[in-house]
Amino acid sequence: MKKPCEDLVGKALRNSVSRRQFLKALAISGAVASVPGSLLKAMEAGAEVSYEEAFEIFRNACPRNCFDTCSIKTFVKDGMIHHIEGAAESTFTDGGLCVKGYSYPRRVYSPDRIKYPMMQVGRGSGNWKRISWDEAIDRIARKIHEINDKDGNLLSLALDKYSGNFGITHYGVEGMMSSLGYTTRFVGTPCWPAGIDAQNYDMGEMWCNDPEDMVKSKYIIVWGANPAWCSVHSMKYIYEAREKGAKVVVIDPVLTQTAAKADQYIQVKTAGDGALALGMARHLLDKGMIDQSFVSQHALGFEEFKAYLKKNVSLDWAAKESGVPTLVIQQLAEEFAAADPATIWLGYGLQRHTNGGATVRAIDALVAMTGNIGKEGGGARYGHLRTWGFNYNAMVNPAPEGAVGMMDGKPIKGDFHFIDGSKAKFTDRSMNMNQLAREILNSADPKLRMLWVACRNPFSQDPDTAQLQKAFDTLEMVVVVDQFFTKTVDQADIVLPHTTLFEENTVNVSYWHYWLGINEQAIQPMYESKSDVQIAAMLSKRMNEIKAGSCTFPVEMDTQKWMEKEFNQGIYDFFGISSWKDLRKGPVKAKLPSSAAWHDFKFKTPSGKYEFKSQLAADHGHKALPEYRAKRKPTASLRLLTPHSKFSIHSQFQNLDFMEELNPEPLVYIHPKTAVQRGIKNGNMVRIFNRHGELKVKASLTDAVAADEIMMYQAWFRNSPFNVQNLLDDEAADMGAFKTGAPGIATHDQFAEIEKA
Repeated sequence: MKKPCEDLVGKALRNSVSRRQFLKALAISGAVASVPGSLLKAMEAGAEVSYEEAFEIFRNACPRNCFDTCSIKTFVKDGMIHHIEGAAESTFTDGGLCVKGYSYPRRVYSPDRIKYPMMQVGRGSGNWKRISWDEAIDRIARKIHEINDKDGNLLSLALDKYSGNFGITHYGVEGMMSSLGYTTRFVGTPCWPAGIDAQNYDMGEMWCNDPEDMVKSKYIIVWGANPAWCSVHSMKYIYEAREKGAKVVVIDPVLTQTAAKADQYIQVKTAGDGALALGMARHLLDKGMIDQSFVSQHALGFEEFKAYLKKNVSLDWAAKESGVPTLVIQQLAEEFAAADPATIWLGYGLQRHTNGGATVRAIDALVAMTGNIGKEGGGARYGHLRTWGFNYNAMVNPAPEGAVGMMDGKPIKGDFHFIDGSKAKFTDRSMNMNQLAREILNSADPKLRMLWVACRNPFSQDPDTAQLQKAFDTLEMVVVVDQFFTKTVDQADIVLPHTTLFEENTVNVSYWHYWLGINEQAIQPMYESKSDVQIAAMLSKRMNEIKAGSCTFPVEMDTQKWMEKEFNQGIYDFFGISSWKDLRKGPVKAKLPSSAAWHDFKFKTPSGKYEFKSQLAADHGHKALPEYRAKRKPTASLRLLTPHSKFSIHSQFQNLDFMEELNPEPLVYIHPKTAVQRGIKNGNMVRIFNRHGELKVKASLTDAVAADEIMMYQAWFRNSPFNVQNLLDDEAADMGAFKTGAPGIATHDQFAEIEKA
């Protein structure tokens, strides 16, 4: 972790300084002993010396599933990371990192890292023994061959991989599977799929304004997001907009850190957001505060939406469903419509409900009918993939000759030939990532035998861990690639140690901002850790040694060459660079014709317009209009919320001992009124339980949560059985299958009871 004095060093000594200043700063930071001798001699001779000359400096980029995708400068001495800082070249990262980012060096040098390939004798026993890479890869390769020999295909080999590392070359995991043949893939995303589908129905693509243009907004609603914790670099644009006169409103069931910094906080009933948005829309309709130019020239179906609002939506109904008083709804709607421009940031939490996609469509409609789509400083801000136009070279690998898989949605056993001799067109088998346990248990023809887990920790992130344990018990082999002994590694047969971002080369972009950065290998891999593409190359080599032609993945292992292959002319042109090597000077921003998404009003919907009425949505089994969808019915007396912690991203970071000093134990947050009713006092151990499981943690009383809700932050504590997933089921969100292959998951439509332990 960066020492406090190193901020002083970095700020005071970036430019040329005197020998005395330089030595004093290095002495404070404890680094004098490692200053190169030639540099010391130059200083002794009275030369002016740059602070940065004392280090090798590398460019890195945070690959975690986070809005900010920070650009990092890494300072290395004698092959060791001395400290890191945010890259000042990026106006978004702006020279600073979040608390998680500053803990990265400890992640590299943590004594808890998985250092070598390990085999567990008795899954879940904790009886681990070290094995060589050759033995680990041989065991895996022979199991894959065994499966293929038994079944005539590899459909019983499954991949569960998602967002633990978003470096582009990490799609080599999918490429490895493709190179083996046709396998089973767990598809979808637990993060944001309902909202992705919703924005595709409305606009034809998920695309958001540059977050840096929020400074131009006159009215900002942060709806179901907590950037003060989850996108700290975006907060400066919100602050700047407010300094220029903008009003900042936060709508959330919880009084978050962002809400505490807002001009107005509105506590909405969980899953009642869609009703609030529709109530605002109805009020604006009644007041005549509609942008007629937009709805008549650039939109389809507004008259039908207007008719729906008049017939089905009233302020009293909206207030009852959302918990927001009618006067507040009126004020909020009128202020938003009167501001020019106005914008709404749609958080991912508000679509993790059984009505999540419908909610996003309702909020999109509110932004559109006020003419804030396609406007700088405006927009319905959810996310984008505009900067993701890489080659995905590591992902693209052909199946071996003769590989057999799915055809027309059905598994084919053994060799298959058409009568006319034409080649069969096979595909992988897809299963829902958000129902991992259920899918494993219900798999058939063939039954799943082997699971490869990468960039995921399902036992800390997937619902109903009791059911997941039963599912894993049916598997013949589980391989996990990770950096730490997570709860999922506990259930593996073989674990393979993976590199950190500082030990490999890759490239990163954001789904929020528009900056591009490379990730250079700053140090040699610690212990025996390897990258995903290196692991794939090793497996390919051994597969072909056992049976020639059984795997097509290249055996080249140079991660820099793999990174280079991801670039193309389109990327170079979009970012205004001539080569990936230009990124060694620092991150670059895309050359945008406007900071506003849909600035040309050329929507990618079937009609080419914004669609208040989407026939495509109707064809997919949803309402054509952004109508209200009722909440999930409670299964217990209290709603259970499990949002992100400031100190972790899903199950990453909180396990570090440095982070434990800041956040030593899990807590359940409960309203004082609810606590009194149950005889619970602050600091009491309590039992939270429902039909899926139970947890025992300390209670923390706060009025930041509503009286009918309790809240626990999701995180993996390395020395604790705490796991919020024990209490969650796999109920699906309403949308997600259109663009991600599987519905989202209703993470926040969960319920539980609480009592004093």
